[in-house]
Amino acid sequence: MTVLEQPGSSRNKSSLAGPPPAWQPRVDPTPLLPDAEPYRLLGTDAAARLESGLLTRLYTQLVRGRRYNAQATALTRQGRLAVYPSSTGQEACEVAAALALEDRDWLFPSYRDTLAAVARGLDPVQALTLLRGDWHNGYDPREHRIAPLCTPLATQLPHAVGLAHAARLKGDEVVALAMVGDGGTSEGDFHEALNFAAVWQAPVVFLVQNNGFAISVPLAKQTAAPSLAHKAVGYGMPGRLVDGNDAPAMHEVLTEAVARARRGGGPTLVEAVTYRIEAHTNADDATRYRSDAEVETWKAHDPIALLEHELAARDLLTDDFVGATRDGAEHMAADLRERMNADPEVDPMDLFTHVFAEQTSQLRAQAAQLRAELDAEAAGHTEDAAGTDGSAEEARP
Repeated sequence: MTVLEQPGSSRNKSSLAGPPPAWQPRVDPTPLLPDAEPYRLLGTDAAARLESGLLTRLYTQLVRGRRYNAQATALTRQGRLAVYPSSTGQEACEVAAALALEDRDWLFPSYRDTLAAVARGLDPVQALTLLRGDWHNGYDPREHRIAPLCTPLATQLPHAVGLAHAARLKGDEVVALAMVGDGGTSEGDFHEALNFAAVWQAPVVFLVQNNGFAISVPLAKQTAAPSLAHKAVGYGMPGRLVDGNDAPAMHEVLTEAVARARRGGGPTLVEAVTYRIEAHTNADDATRYRSDAEVETWKAHDPIALLEHELAARDLLTDDFVGATRDGAEHMAADLRERMNADPEVDPMDLFTHVFAEQTSQLRAQAAQLRAELDAEAAGHTEDAAGTDGSAEEARP
């Protein structure tokens, strides 16, 4: 006899008993839902309350970021970088992420987020070291509180949750901001990180830059959710949907999310709707999966142009201000170009540095083998040089 065949049970009853009282909603889902449309400030009445100082600061960083992207792309074409994932068109997301954090906070970037690291104060050359192939990480993460650039998709998100949770347990008012692309939301690490963060109420802000494509796969083929911000509700955290090309809106939403996390309110998932103007990397042919017309449509929603319109309306877009901003960006690009054009001094023994705090027996054996090979090669070069010199002496009359 099945449960439904027991006396008093019937599939045809008009009302069935609900779940036992032990089942209760954890939270009211309504406040967690994102807006129906991406949040905007520029071009709306709300823009009037924005401080001019913030607008000029954002503009300076956007122009610098655009020039940084252009210079890094040029270095790739010149063979000075192995690869470069440009953030052209997404500068508002990158800059806002850096400016929303305090010095004590941590940034967890993906491989596309070198501009966010630079905007937070990292040396541009150090930010590009990974993409040059010199080191796995070209900077001290503790100096600027920037985690290593993460190439595997979304694996930095659980790390951000772990750091933020540990900081809260220690009583440190530290917030972690983790950046990921729309493609990364299809990875298991994304879901695990959000679930841990919400259950632990960890002070983390997740910033998803929805730039339209996970390499070549459009968002519609990744998820059927109304928006990526809606995924927050399933884990019990607020979701915010923002115009990712509206720099002040991005800054406001991220600043609010960071402040909420710091005062114990838990994590927030922010989806920034933006667009990848350049290809996924220099190795990608974007014309295979999107049209030039689509790209041109998004260029009309350029984050720099949007901000210039507001600055012009306030008579802040003066020739002196624009000139000084561009000169500063050019100086940064020239310095980056000059230092990246110098060949790095590479020590093969660095392969074994910073792998483990204490080297394993296998690493010690491999290091010894490489050292022996390098010594033998150096000795061979010395003998060859001596032989060449001797032959020259004997040949002299």
